[in-house]
Amino acid sequence: MSRTRRSFPIYLLCSLALATAGCASKHAPVQAAENVVLKDFMGAWYVIGYTPLFVDKTAHNAVEHYYLNDNGKVETTYQFRKGSLDGELKTYQPTGFVPNPETPAKWQMQFIWPFKSDYIIFHLSADGQQTIVVHPNRKYAWIMQRSPEMESEDYTRLMGLLKSADFRTENIQRMPQDWSQEPERKAKIEKVGNKAPLAPR
Repeated sequence: MSRTRRSFPIYLLCSLALATAGCASKHAPVQAAENVVLKDFMGAWYVIGYTPLFVDKTAHNAVEHYYLNDNGKVETTYQFRKGSLDGELKTYQPTGFVPNPETPAKWQMQFIWPFKSDYIIFHLSADGQQTIVVHPNRKYAWIMQRSPEMESEDYTRLMGLLKSADFRTENIQRMPQDWSQEPERKAKIEKVGNKAPLAPR
């Protein structure tokens, strides 16, 4: 991956997360999902709803991919089309850490060394097909699914889970997902599965 992609935009993303991480809250701490098995959580997740940040405010066909390395680190690939379904393909690769193996739903992401930001797997469906990842300040959330097509009823239900936990859902927007123009990219994602990183570092 080029240095340009790893420096300026990622630094802003990291700085935003860090700047809000310590904000005081009148709410109880965010509860993490209790049914997360780390190795089963690996692989591709299609981003269905998200809180836009500087780097991805016009994202289309976004995918978050996780690969558990032998050293316990989670090699993460966040990939999307910028601006349109046929826009430039952007790839970012932060590193995930699970500080305590006994709480696999609580992660830290490192976008640029040495800073890390906290993230929580807030919800994981019983069948392992839908998830919500959040920032503990309740301002940022990512609704994801193993497939790119989510029924409106499911999306409404997942948004309801966030609202009931006092998340700021007014800034969450639906991600455009249409893979009719990208069958080769989708096939690659499915082929990689959870067996390797989605993109080389």
